[in-house]
Amino acid sequence: MKSGGMKIFSPEAKDLRKRILFTLMVLGFYALGTCITIVWATPWLSTLFGNLEFMGIFNLMSGGGFDQFSIFGLGVTPYISASIVTQLLTMDIIPYFKELKEQGYVGRQKINRITRYLGIGLAFVQSYVLTYFLLGVHDVDVVLKITLIMSAGTAFLLWLGDEITNKGIGNGQSLLIMASIVLSLPNVFTSAYQMLIGAGTFATWVGILFFILYLIVYLAVVVGIVWMTLAERKIPIQYANKTVSAYREKQSYLPLRINYAGVMPVIFASMLLTIPSIVVNIIGNADAIEFVNNYIMYTSWTGFIIYIALIVFFSYFYTFMAMNPEEMSEDLNKSGAYIPGVRPGKETVKYINKVVSRLTLVGSIFIAVLAGLPILISNFTGLSRSAAIGGTGILIVVGVAIETYKQIQSGLVSRSFARRGRK
Repeated sequence: MKSGGMKIFSPEAKDLRKRILFTLMVLGFYALGTCITIVWATPWLSTLFGNLEFMGIFNLMSGGGFDQFSIFGLGVTPYISASIVTQLLTMDIIPYFKELKEQGYVGRQKINRITRYLGIGLAFVQSYVLTYFLLGVHDVDVVLKITLIMSAGTAFLLWLGDEITNKGIGNGQSLLIMASIVLSLPNVFTSAYQMLIGAGTFATWVGILFFILYLIVYLAVVVGIVWMTLAERKIPIQYANKTVSAYREKQSYLPLRINYAGVMPVIFASMLLTIPSIVVNIIGNADAIEFVNNYIMYTSWTGFIIYIALIVFFSYFYTFMAMNPEEMSEDLNKSGAYIPGVRPGKETVKYINKVVSRLTLVGSIFIAVLAGLPILISNFTGLSRSAAIGGTGILIVVGVAIETYKQIQSGLVSRSFARRGRK
């Protein structure tokens, strides 16, 4: 029996290897693009470095290309913002979007198309604001050039994400975000090392101890997110057309993930808390900037509490938006299945709703703790915000990596069954 690693290199998995290589090639191309600075922005960058620390989550999700105005400087963050908006609109806010949601595959395709157009529009607005207000460029010709190039870069990345999804492995947009964070992580750890050991703020042995503790916390975050991503509650179900003996022979379950929302609540919370900082820095009011830094940013104690509360809120919001207990109950009825001891219909909906609520509470608190640990370490040791935001990056990277690994494993299993069928 070949090991799981050897199966990838077997003749039967040739197309899977091509998909993996294609994905790596596209991600490598993306990494190269984050290093290419827009030539018209170069004269103003000397006044920009070090002044955009408040936008750490955006720089993290653009592979470090944000603070150097690269052609892929915005990454796919405008698409994420557009996704949040369209998902909100499908919740009975605008009837048209609700109708699209109920149309199944065709409706999802239309929503996805609208999301992309909205994402490109947001990319244009964001790049204009960054160029005019934060970079300080007031030449109309230069502003339009930089704005159009950054917007085109985001549009190109959306196309690359689709190519990965269709011809590669995993979700293309998620993998681009993961690649962005992986590119930024060396700077995060280098910054932590310099501040704890190289800067001389602490005695050498104390700095080394703090840095080791910092690495241990990151390892704990990795282990915790892996466990939380894979953990699930299995609710036993029974089919009306099966006998009791058949039921006992092979038990069927309705699997409910403890952390159904994944790392999306962390992304939503991080981006939402960054908005006040963007606004006050554009306005340039010193008192407003000081207030936001002292009370809103998650590196402050009040901001940290808001950050944790937002993660819990978005966990519930995203879970119940994506997982509808009523639809799950209807699917069970259509397949002739029921939960033993629970009446079909409203009782089943109420039972699933209660179970999902409890699971989401546990999952959201656990994810909030994992996201908050690096920030607490940063507050106690004086690390920069870039080091603190790295915890969010680890959550995203590990979550996407697990989903991609599952897809590779699923591809290997399906090819194994196909080979046996030919025999």
